[in-house]
Amino acid sequence: MFFELFLGIRYLRTKRKERFISVISIISMVGVMVGVMALIVVLSVMNGFREDLLGKILGVNSHILVFSYDGPFNDHESVGDRVKKVPGVVAATPFIYSQVMVNHHGNASGAILRGIDTATAGKVVAIPEMLRGGSLDQLDPAPGAQPGIIIGKELARQLGALVGDVVSVLSPEGKLTPLGRAPNTSEYRLVAIFDSGMYEYDASMAYVSLAEAQTLLGIGNRVTGLELRVEDPDRSDRLARDVQSFVGPPYWTKDWKQMNKSLFAALKLEKLTMFIILTMIVLVGALNIISTLVMVVMEKTKDVAILRAMGASARSVMAIFMLQGLLVGVVGTVVGLAAGLGLCELLGRYQFIDLPADVYYIAKLPVLIQPGDVLFVAGAAVIISFLATVYPSWHASRLNPINAIRYE
Repeated sequence: MFFELFLGIRYLRTKRKERFISVISIISMVGVMVGVMALIVVLSVMNGFREDLLGKILGVNSHILVFSYDGPFNDHESVGDRVKKVPGVVAATPFIYSQVMVNHHGNASGAILRGIDTATAGKVVAIPEMLRGGSLDQLDPAPGAQPGIIIGKELARQLGALVGDVVSVLSPEGKLTPLGRAPNTSEYRLVAIFDSGMYEYDASMAYVSLAEAQTLLGIGNRVTGLELRVEDPDRSDRLARDVQSFVGPPYWTKDWKQMNKSLFAALKLEKLTMFIILTMIVLVGALNIISTLVMVVMEKTKDVAILRAMGASARSVMAIFMLQGLLVGVVGTVVGLAAGLGLCELLGRYQFIDLPADVYYIAKLPVLIQPGDVLFVAGAAVIISFLATVYPSWHASRLNPINAIRYE
């Protein structure tokens, strides 16, 4: 393949009368470069967006939830000890989940009440890192003191509540009386405000200690379920099945992928759509490669005839032009990769693109480069460039040297 490669490179160095062909070759190279660069940047930004969103979701929610078909259950300690023995499960904590009404000085709002075990909740979810002005330990009241509550930033803004204020919580389930269940109201001191970065959570979540939630809801020592943290969140669906088969009925499990299935399916579809759309830019460069090779073949008809007369095979002639077009695609791909990775590095390091925080939940453009995406983009660009060379090269290999020389 030495002389084929030599001639392919030589044909890229055009003479003065063939400068137009050289310009089209450069345009082809730039088209491939821009397409590859755009693909790398866009896919990296979408990866960063997904990773940031995933971090915020898993900061508030656990990897796996364990429930009972019978509703709230009592033996959560023994069930928690059993699920910790499942390989891959790191920690477990009980929780209580209920809808309540929160009120402060006449400002009322619906909220999701979460009763948590302050000793183990921090091992499963990242709520302690999201707190402002307090800690989970403050949810457990001192003897004779008022119990504490933690609410989201947006919920506190709606209520007009600050740390240290007293808020009342009304539970529609309430206590069990001879006449049935009656709504129950309790007052709590706001000990901290948490900021997850997700408006849905910050505007609806309220946390109290497990014992206080049990008292408010009148459910005794029962809990809604268990929250589990696993070593590999991407394998949470498999581990959820392992946990369910290990603990057996009446318990069942749900992992974070099931709870956010629609959201991450939409992100995956959007990523695929953007890849297909931006690949069109690479196709534009590939079409230019076709036009360049067609003109080169027309210009080098006499050269091809002489090569065939000297004993070059049709395969060698085809290889010459395929290598010439492939060089254009490879150089464009390499330069595009360098430009795309460099731009991603600048975006990640300096974060010079600001986003309106009141519209989006992020203030800066997140970037995450995944080696698999880089290799996939590079491979796709090279393959498209290679396919663009097939027809012109095949046409050159089919030239009849006698006819080509006869009319020169």
